[in-house]
Amino acid sequence: MISLTDSQKIGMGLTGFGVFFLFFGMMLFFDKALLAIGNILFVSGLSFVIGLERTFRFFFQRHKFKATSFFLGGVLVVLIGWPIVGVVLEIYGFFLLFRGFFPVAVGFIRRVPVLGSLLSLPGISTLVDKIGESNTMV
Repeated sequence: MISLTDSQKIGMGLTGFGVFFLFFGMMLFFDKALLAIGNILFVSGLSFVIGLERTFRFFFQRHKFKATSFFLGGVLVVLIGWPIVGVVLEIYGFFLLFRGFFPVAVGFIRRVPVLGSLLSLPGISTLVDKIGESNTMV
């Protein structure tokens, strides 16, 4: 069992609520307020989970400048009031930022009984294989 500190537990909760508000904001036709709350909760929860210094180092590495600018620029655009454009920028930046984690996530999901069989279906397996291979930053 992994032991978490109290700040990491708070961060997990904030990140979970952030993802919930982002999803709920998109389901309600890109509601500006819900998306803004979700963005703030997600980024603050991430900094609670891994720490402020590690969050800063993760986002502001030289080779991740493009990805960070798209992700944080999307958050800013959502906060300004253009939710659809902001979410598109955020999603692009998110995939660029976390591209290195996708092979690990795909490998983990393939070991889960029901989800692993879904990922081995003909159309899905080729897409998942491409996602699982993309571990370099462009």
